[in-house]
Amino acid sequence: MPHRIFLSHKHEDKPVVEPVALKLRDIFGEEAIFYDSWSIKPGDGIIEKMNEGLSAPEFVFFFVSKLALESGLVKIEWQNALLRATKGETRLIPVRLGNVVLPEVLRQNLYIDLYSVGLDVAIHQIVNVVQGNSSFTPQHQDFSNLTWSIKDGAENEIALQIEASHYMEPNPNFILLVANAQDEVQIEVNNGQPMLTKFYEKPFPGVDANGITFAPMGGAITPERPLQLKVKKIKTADVGIKGIVHGWSEPFRDVPPSPSMQRLISNAKL
Repeated sequence: MPHRIFLSHKHEDKPVVEPVALKLRDIFGEEAIFYDSWSIKPGDGIIEKMNEGLSAPEFVFFFVSKLALESGLVKIEWQNALLRATKGETRLIPVRLGNVVLPEVLRQNLYIDLYSVGLDVAIHQIVNVVQGNSSFTPQHQDFSNLTWSIKDGAENEIALQIEASHYMEPNPNFILLVANAQDEVQIEVNNGQPMLTKFYEKPFPGVDANGITFAPMGGAITPERPLQLKVKKIKTADVGIKGIVHGWSEPFRDVPPSPSMQRLISNAKL
């Protein structure tokens, strides 16, 4: 019976490879895995057994280390598997063990980066590959297309800029969090563009700041067209900018802003 999984590696890398082999054995059974420590027995011909193991595996995991790349025998194994992979006869999955550069021909393959993610995560990913499960782990859940920053402004005002990094934001609406009362500041967008605006006293529970909503009318934010905001002082009190929340509206006034919505900066004062 052909082995389903072939583990190609250098002997010196066994301290890392063997925990993987044992986990796969626990799940799929020893007969399903070609791991030389149990697949080649005393008296067996090594080359003959290696050829047998590589005859028709469904998966070949090539554990890439400096020593493995320098090994002629290991090179034969993974190159044989690569040839079969180009014919759709097997799947070759590199597993990066050390801080090494994969051969150019292998960089076209998705690989498991054990060196970066650690042994436990890599074993989980290897098992997922064999079981046909997705090994995808979300990594960009906190991404925000919008960012904002303080720019140089005229006397008695703070200039802010809201930028879109990747795509257009139609009908944008925001709430500016300030440390000021309603009669202490006023705001203007895009040099006087019409907007809908309203003042709220402490709209978010647990956030010590008042809010001024603003929704520019007839304008979108794009990577080429940022939104310019001026916060002007109309009394003697300093203007304190606490943050900006995107996508805020009246029904959500009693809901705390999530970390991905609220970006706080140090207070900016005039």
